[in-house]
Amino acid sequence: MSTKKQVLQMLEVNKNVPYSGQTIADQLGISRTSVWKAIRALREEGYQIESSTNSGYRLSSFSDVLNSESISQDLEEPLSIMIYEQVDSTNAEAKRKLDEIKEGDFLILADEQTSGRGRLGRSFHSPTKTGLYMSLVLQEIPQSVDPTLVTTAAAVAVCQAIEELTDVKPQIKWVNDIFVNGQKICGILTEGILSLETQTIQSIILGIGVNMTLDKENIPVELIKKIGGLLEGQEAQVSRNQLASAIINRYYQIYEKIETREFLKEYRKRCFVLGKEITFTKNKEKYSGIAKAVDDQGGLVVRLNSNQKMVLSYGEISIRMKEGNG
Repeated sequence: MSTKKQVLQMLEVNKNVPYSGQTIADQLGISRTSVWKAIRALREEGYQIESSTNSGYRLSSFSDVLNSESISQDLEEPLSIMIYEQVDSTNAEAKRKLDEIKEGDFLILADEQTSGRGRLGRSFHSPTKTGLYMSLVLQEIPQSVDPTLVTTAAAVAVCQAIEELTDVKPQIKWVNDIFVNGQKICGILTEGILSLETQTIQSIILGIGVNMTLDKENIPVELIKKIGGLLEGQEAQVSRNQLASAIINRYYQIYEKIETREFLKEYRKRCFVLGKEITFTKNKEKYSGIAKAVDDQGGLVVRLNSNQKMVLSYGEISIRMKEGNG
């Protein structure tokens, strides 16, 4: 491990606790000059490291540089973590890593995605350092796991993590978009890797993108009124590292007993489309009706205007605005 990483790890263990340059040097067996150079390099990378003559150096708890040590120390279960400044998409990078990593779950994060992807082939706006862009790779999938529930479980995990760290009350738009104050702040893209030999899902890539803040000057015009930022207008200061570890912890808590479907109660409580009139297209035909329920497979039960019942297992829905609401 480099000197810079050793110094960072020491400061990360107890954020807001000051360490003198001499204490760091003595514990790591390096010179004070080496400590100073490491601190300078970390500041250049964006870490907020405060210093004073009397108390020494300390890492601000609100430093928001993606860091594997910071994420790892808050995880309930160990996980291999890889961080990139820029990737085309974290899901695409995860697929490439699957060629190298044959066993064990792992996590990919990036400051920026140049070709971030959403559901149904859409792009996901992913400017540098304004969002949490990550992909959790689940390997050795138990046969008891229903792959169709993985996405709905992730939506619940994201909501619970946000509620744990902030005063925000997120809601879910079926299937897997997270909204705050009527604007989308998170999207989830789940992809399964099929074993040709066994014809079963051998790996699942769970891509999660959360808008933490908004770079309003660079938002595409068509998205200005549609997307929001988790921390916009919030007093709470939450780092991407904190949110990443909270989401992962919450997800594994659900995943370990996903076959019980208990988490669907939490999903239904937050699913704001229930009871609303919706429109959607299926097999090139347009339909409208009332969203009545979410079934035990995560499907949306719709009572059509023709009074027939239809269950949607995937796709895009729109909430129909009442006349006079614009």
